[in-house]
Amino acid sequence: METTSTPTHCPYCALQCGMNITPLPQGGVEVTERPDFPVNRGALCGKGRTAAQVLSPALRLTAPLVRDGGRLVPASWEEALARIAGALTAVRADHGADALGVFGGGGLTNEKAYALGKFARVVLGTSQIDYNGRFCMSSAAAAGTRAFGLDRGLPFPLADIPRTGCVILVGSNLAETMPPSLRFFSELRENGGTLIVVDPRRTRTAEQADLHLAPRPGTDLALALGLLHLVVAEGRTDEEFIRERTSGWEEARAAAMAHWPEYVERITGVSVPELREAVRMFCAPESAMVLTARGPEQQSKGTDTVGAWINLCLATGRAGRPLSGYGCLTGQGNGQGGREHGQKADQLPGYRKLDDPAARRHVAEVWGVDPDALPGPGRSAYELLDALGTDVRALLLMGSNPVVSAPRAAHVEQRLRSLDFLAVADVVLSETAELADVVLPVTQWAEETGTTTSLEGRVLLRRRAVAAPPGVRSDLHVLHELAARLGVEKGFPTDPEEVFGELRRASAGGPADYSGITYRRLAEENGVFWPCPEPPAAEGAPAGADRGPGAGGGGAAARDTAVHPGTPRLFLDRFATEDGRARFVAVAHRAAAEEPDAEYPLLLTTGRVVAQYQSGAQTRRVAELNAAAPGPFVELHPRLAARLGAAEGDPVAVVSRRGRAVAPARITSAIRPDTVFMPFHWPGEGRANTLTNPALDPVSRMPEFKTCAVRVEVL
Repeated sequence: METTSTPTHCPYCALQCGMNITPLPQGGVEVTERPDFPVNRGALCGKGRTAAQVLSPALRLTAPLVRDGGRLVPASWEEALARIAGALTAVRADHGADALGVFGGGGLTNEKAYALGKFARVVLGTSQIDYNGRFCMSSAAAAGTRAFGLDRGLPFPLADIPRTGCVILVGSNLAETMPPSLRFFSELRENGGTLIVVDPRRTRTAEQADLHLAPRPGTDLALALGLLHLVVAEGRTDEEFIRERTSGWEEARAAAMAHWPEYVERITGVSVPELREAVRMFCAPESAMVLTARGPEQQSKGTDTVGAWINLCLATGRAGRPLSGYGCLTGQGNGQGGREHGQKADQLPGYRKLDDPAARRHVAEVWGVDPDALPGPGRSAYELLDALGTDVRALLLMGSNPVVSAPRAAHVEQRLRSLDFLAVADVVLSETAELADVVLPVTQWAEETGTTTSLEGRVLLRRRAVAAPPGVRSDLHVLHELAARLGVEKGFPTDPEEVFGELRRASAGGPADYSGITYRRLAEENGVFWPCPEPPAAEGAPAGADRGPGAGGGGAAARDTAVHPGTPRLFLDRFATEDGRARFVAVAHRAAAEEPDAEYPLLLTTGRVVAQYQSGAQTRRVAELNAAAPGPFVELHPRLAARLGAAEGDPVAVVSRRGRAVAPARITSAIRPDTVFMPFHWPGEGRANTLTNPALDPVSRMPEFKTCAVRVEVL
């Protein structure tokens, strides 16, 4: 019997690596390489290679569960949906629409994210919706929008990285978080370019760098300002670029000049010679990039921190030009698209602002509702979770596991337990699903068709390759059925291509315009970069559109002058601000929300390991991945370990003002002596997010995951 392979994409990180899925004659599914996809060129990490294992019915949910006498027991879909609809109706009747909350995920497809946002606002009438992508790159999004007028993770394709002259990689361990991307940086160095890595740990990524800067956690803002000070002092600014394409330089320059090198050295621990060498390496070539990830972003000053790195790019003319610019390495599989189309508390589809009257009118017309009926902006993710059981009494949660992934996780778990009603739709029985009143088993990546948007801004088509187990239904089916039970019979189709068609219309004319993208184009062209508007038939591609190599893939659609080719490279002619100029923003260093003291003398920073993903709800069910990374650990510098009397493998407790986590010690000179590190993939006593600080950035509402004060006790 012949088997057919289906080209699709990995379910995990924002690289969205291409892969082929092949059902096997003896049962099961095989993942194979797909060399034609330009991002990974066939390479897959361990998570991608083993992704099909979670499709097994033995590892996942295959029937609805309802709470009965304190236990979750199997139930029919009719009973489960009726319970959810009844509970939502009762809570709304007793407490109002804003007592209903919706919490989404950065792994949901664009179609699901769009439908979930529409469901919250049209069916439930609630403003209380946000998603776990708020914990991913919201600070970078806020800073990018503030500076450039538009947020897209990377304003250029990954393929441009090997062709630039220097990259500063800030707070990213991509060798472990997205391993196939490391080849772009290896090729950069092979081509004569240089790599600077900023990280308090000497990670596998930092080991590849020409220069590793190891600042104290929470001081990335001071570091960026110190580098900009030196750029000015050494006469390395691009005055023509500043004059012709930016605004706000004088104020930003004055703020940076208050951060002289010796002062920055005292704050960060990065020596003045290292600062000078970083500036020399960054400014020497004609082109350069700064890429940030969660390190500088997951801070209570993350927006200003990213803004300072953007200022460095602008002051040196490293933005809005070929092979140069600022970019963010998005983490979650659809973290980019997930916030573009309505899951975020303050946004409507197409990356429109919810408080913009014109945006409300446009989307309301597509939805067939009165613009005045749409609720206003709601709470951000942590604020929504913090309000559970008090202002928000019932929650519908899709594709997220905040019991493990949220900051101050023990408090969030308590808030979830205090709800009047919790419904969870997920692939597996996560730690959050275990608390639910109703759990719905839903389809996953290889069992459904839908689109995602990668860290490049490349919209991709994931194709259905296998049938879901009996008893499993799609999230779109869930929303369709719930909407009907709550009195909205139309507007929530279950066909993803039909949903995408409506998303195209809703996004048309918005910052993230998908109106010129179709499933057919995505299949033929290996994805299309947004914005991609749908021009009139007689109109060609807009002036200045980049049609060079990698501009929009191949295929007849891309070559047809009546079809927009997509936009792989942003800002080459103008920035997306009203006047077309990028905006400097004057920022100054400030301390973390919580600094060490006598009781908590150390700093904790958190992150990921190569064999696990996010809260681990899926990867912890794969034997090969668990063998490689079986549980949490605490990294200690040898000097700190000696002072504490800790040996390799000893159980140690890390204690913060919010709680206590216990895990074995891992002693390594790759970390600063004043810092400890824990990965955050595990629940239970080793849950790192029990410790983390929910202090929020005032602009992005990003919690301060990356630094908090702790002490370590040897048990």
